Amino acid sequence: MQTIYVPSRSVPPLGSGPSAHDGFDSSQLSLRRSSKAQIEQLLTANRLKDEFMAILGHELRSPLVALQNAAHILSADAGHDILVQQKMHALIERQLCHMVRLTSGLQDLSSISRGQLRLQRERIDLRVVLAAAIETMEPELQRHSHHVTTRWPDAPVWLQGDADRLDQVFQNLLSNASKYTNPGGDLTLSLLVHDHHALVRVRDSGIGITAAALPDIFTLFMQADRAPPRSRPGLGIGLTLVKTLVELHGGRVAALSAGIGHGSEFTVRLPIDD
Repeated sequence: MQTIYVPSRSVPPLGSGPSAHDGFDSSQLSLRRSSKAQIEQLLTANRLKDEFMAILGHELRSPLVALQNAAHILSADAGHDILVQQKMHALIERQLCHMVRLTSGLQDLSSISRGQLRLQRERIDLRVVLAAAIETMEPELQRHSHHVTTRWPDAPVWLQGDADRLDQVFQNLLSNASKYTNPGGDLTLSLLVHDHHALVRVRDSGIGITAAALPDIFTLFMQADRAPPRSRPGLGIGLTLVKTLVELHGGRVAALSAGIGHGSEFTVRLPIDD
């Protein structure tokens, strides 16, 4: 007996077997998955924005409260003591520098989002930039009793770049290393030339980075899963600025870590001017 199969005109349910509608159903399924992924991305972005605004409020309030307290102490009887005055002046300067760094980062972030960040290129010696970054960060490094080792060539390492922006890159990397390294820890900043590129490595003996956090370490507003929440200051935009500024110089930046408790290393690769 011969059986003849006559296709039904109705649309079969998903998973009911091959039919002329399989291509349509597959497209619908793919579209649904894509829409779901987009919705999840939007929800994540909205959550990160909310977290960022909360951290921003905290980061701005803390120095303002410290400045308010310093002003109160200086206006009271204790403010006539020379040692108290010196201590309060140092506190005020430190908090103002912190606020300037925060607002500068936000301004740069706005420029990046609008595509208006521009470089003032000139021929510079990268060693000079690194020395300036260390000098700027020295008070913070000393405050945490960090031991800093530097290694770079005796000869100049020339490249075409914006000295101020590169200084910002290495200040951010040193600040990041200091932030996640316990007092008394070790930081190393090294420079070498390889294959027509300058390689700058910032290594720390800090708490390290989890394997899960490494892929997102340069993502805007992301603070890696490296410490308990809110235990380390910062807005989570520093490394995003680093990546953007390095890429504007035609370079690349990468992060490595063997995991929690094993420190981390950031490598900046920049083309040199032979």
